[in-house]
Amino acid sequence: MIQSMTGYGKSIIQLDTKKISIELKSLNSKNLDINARFPGIYKEKEIEVRKLLANRLVRGKIDMSFYIETTAEETSTKINKGIVSGYIKQLEEIHKEADILSIAMRLPDVLKTEREELDPQEWMEIEKGIEEAMKALQEYRVSEGNELKNDFETRIKVLKAKLKEVIDLDGDRLDQVRLRLNKSIKELEQNVDQNRFEQELIYYLEKLDITEEKVRLTNHLDYFLKELEVKVSNGKKLGFISQEIGREINTIGSKANFAPMQKVVVEMKDELEKIKEQLLNVL
Repeated sequence: MIQSMTGYGKSIIQLDTKKISIELKSLNSKNLDINARFPGIYKEKEIEVRKLLANRLVRGKIDMSFYIETTAEETSTKINKGIVSGYIKQLEEIHKEADILSIAMRLPDVLKTEREELDPQEWMEIEKGIEEAMKALQEYRVSEGNELKNDFETRIKVLKAKLKEVIDLDGDRLDQVRLRLNKSIKELEQNVDQNRFEQELIYYLEKLDITEEKVRLTNHLDYFLKELEVKVSNGKKLGFISQEIGREINTIGSKANFAPMQKVVVEMKDELEKIKEQLLNVL
């Protein structure tokens, strides 16, 4: 089952003194690129969380954000009373009638923040929230992957139909090549050895033969559809198969030498490009 690299997941953890929102966003990328913003109190867990994200999300540009909203009345920021008193005493010596308290409260080190220690129980709740956000993101990826799968199947069916057109045109193509060569010989008004001409013609037609390309292209298209059904999403493998499909289409185009067939080949190339664009989003 293929998955998209695009995804979004969110979870909210309600603790005694705070509410924490965790958001995960994922976009397509050739490799794994994690951008995680951790509040200071949880910084020590960053490496652990990054490993978890790498193991579960595999590939893509991952953005992880924490949003903390304090719900308790108490705050970890306190007024440094000793420093404020010292400022007031010094200011009174300079000017007793000034708004000394207002001035003192704007001076350095008036406020102090007491460092919070990470609560193991609190972190267990946050871990559950991270798991919940990852699960939501993965479900989003699966849903997007189903949409991509349906699109790929439709486009592969179109390529198969176009290949059938190529196969149907192949007989007429070789007849047209033979007629054009005969006409060219006649226009030269030269006597030629008919046996030698037939030998050269057979050699020329063999160089234009696309039997192998038709067989390989059929196999590649079937293989692509088969890979869409595997349990593990593998966008890189599908990308490789699409390159092989393109190689066979290009070879058919270079050998076609027949306008109706070349037109079909152009249509096949256009359809394949749409597949390749979508494959950039597959995990």
